[in-house]
Amino acid sequence: MNEQELVGRLKAGDESAFRFMVTSWQDMVYNTALGFVQSEMDAEDVAQEVFVKAFESIQGFKGESKLSTWLYRITVTKCLDLIRSKKRKKRFAFVQSLWGYNDELVVDPADFHHPGVAAEKRQQASALLRAVESLPEQQKIAFVLTKLEGLGHKEVGDIMGTTVPAVESLLQRAKNNLKKKLENEYRNKP
Repeated sequence: MNEQELVGRLKAGDESAFRFMVTSWQDMVYNTALGFVQSEMDAEDVAQEVFVKAFESIQGFKGESKLSTWLYRITVTKCLDLIRSKKRKKRFAFVQSLWGYNDELVVDPADFHHPGVAAEKRQQASALLRAVESLPEQQKIAFVLTKLEGLGHKEVGDIMGTTVPAVESLLQRAKNNLKKKLENEYRNKP
């Protein structure tokens, strides 16, 4: 089934078309989410939310981009929403601890397992992904989509709603920031 036919069937509420969409893109959505949220459980939750959102908003899909590009956009948005939500909760927990309401800070687990990262490289990947987490939002999106998901600059530009030169600029700034952060981390290790 071609993409136009799939979209038409999705808009008509065809459940088998929805199952086909989920089956076709679930790994892409999950791996992209995992690259952003760095937690398998959170990535699974985001993936479910992405497909629910896609099903609910398929009527608004105009076909100006590929369906996969649209799904990437939804995935990135859902991931950033989750990250922002967690940051707000952490800040609230920190404020509570300062005022004595709660003695423990909420901290995300440091363990990270991405299917594209070999076991022997996990420690280095973990350091890199901690550094990626600290990048400004637009740099993080460009870096994750190109380096972890392997997308081309044009597709990343389409997903982000920007130009190829802007993506290249974001990637260059991300690389420079990551280099500084990782140099500092390894320089300060005993």
